[in-house]
Amino acid sequence: MSTKPFRIIAADHTGITVANLDRSLAFWQDVLGFELSHRAHQTGDLAREITGVPGAEISIAVLKAPGHKIELLEYHAPSDRKRADLRPCDVGSVHVALTVDNLDAVLSTIAASGWKAAGKPQTVKSGPNAGKRVIYVRDPDGTTIEFMQPPP
Repeated sequence: MSTKPFRIIAADHTGITVANLDRSLAFWQDVLGFELSHRAHQTGDLAREITGVPGAEISIAVLKAPGHKIELLEYHAPSDRKRADLRPCDVGSVHVALTVDNLDAVLSTIAASGWKAAGKPQTVKSGPNAGKRVIYVRDPDGTTIEFMQPPP
């Protein structure tokens, strides 16, 4: 192991495990407008060594939008996969925050696709995000995305 100092040079992507890759791709592409970069399939030693999951078999799709990539992963194996129902307050829960220009239009589009807002949009009153309208939404798998609209 090297003891040489290091630095993070960039954030590359956020990975999200999904139940159905095609359903999730349709949402990220057709509803949110992300562009498909590429698809891949990993299995065997490569998948096991990267993930630490023996027997992992994964279909992957990488999507691009301005400033960030999303990696969708559908595990076909191992067979003992679990479905977690994490709330934003539960340890291990993560979310992606996306800045949008029209939060109301996003919420209307999302509602038609089966995603649900967790509550109602709120305007942040103080701190570095003061003036932004924000809301969490959840997809059919329970994945949380935060949408943020800057003040006018």
